[in-house]
Amino acid sequence: MRVREHDGDHLAAELVRRYTCDDPALTADETWAVEAHLESCAACRGQLASGISGDVTALLEGVWAELEPAVAASAPQPAGNRWLRHLRTWASPVMLPWFGMTALVLLLALAVDTWTPLLSEGYPSMVLLLAPVAPLLCVATAWSRGLDPAHEVLAGAARGGVELVLRRTAAVLAVVIPMLLVVGWAAGTSPARWLLPCLAFTAGSLALGSFVGVTRAAVGLIALWAGAVVLPSLFAAGSLLPLEPSAAPLWGAALAVGGVVLAVRSRSCTRLDNP
Repeated sequence: MRVREHDGDHLAAELVRRYTCDDPALTADETWAVEAHLESCAACRGQLASGISGDVTALLEGVWAELEPAVAASAPQPAGNRWLRHLRTWASPVMLPWFGMTALVLLLALAVDTWTPLLSEGYPSMVLLLAPVAPLLCVATAWSRGLDPAHEVLAGAARGGVELVLRRTAAVLAVVIPMLLVVGWAAGTSPARWLLPCLAFTAGSLALGSFVGVTRAAVGLIALWAGAVVLPSLFAAGSLLPLEPSAAPLWGAALAVGGVVLAVRSRSCTRLDNP
């Protein structure tokens, strides 16, 4: 069972191989003797480990040879269209349902403007009331840990942070503002009345988002506008002072302040604990 070597007694290589392969011809006494020797002989334990390692490697190679075709067939393939790959650097797929919701809300507002007789009595246009905050539903998803499953990965990326926030916000405006132009034209509402407030609210949501999170800031501004302007306008006819031409300098100042705050607080966009 043993062979004599210059540094002591060791198990024969054939015996180690039979033990490793669990040879049924190996008797119980021989198995016990092998295990007892392995407890005190590091060289034989190394010989046993090298044999097992080779068997495991061969087993893994065999398993991978069977799995590789299935893995290659099921792996997601990169987008073949160069423009589609470029578009994904500007918008997240989770924003698509919110674009649809924004379009639906604007169409409902247009329907109210078209078929509600109250508008002939001096009530403001619903499209005009909703236009300043229309992009905020989508801006709320631009940098949200709760809505974007890839938020942590993007926040830690080299081109994450404020650059990605601004990219996604620009994508929101590029989609929502044309919607507003079309719906506003159908409702007879001039973009001169809502465009600057719309940009100011967008900048404000990003600036406040550097403190409380973009989602909370966007939802808070929507609630503020609804409570301070939209609901009172539905109960009392009259001019809509916040959207009159005389209020344009105030909206311009709000837009400038929002831009400055976002520039100063740009590093906060890389924080993973932002909601």
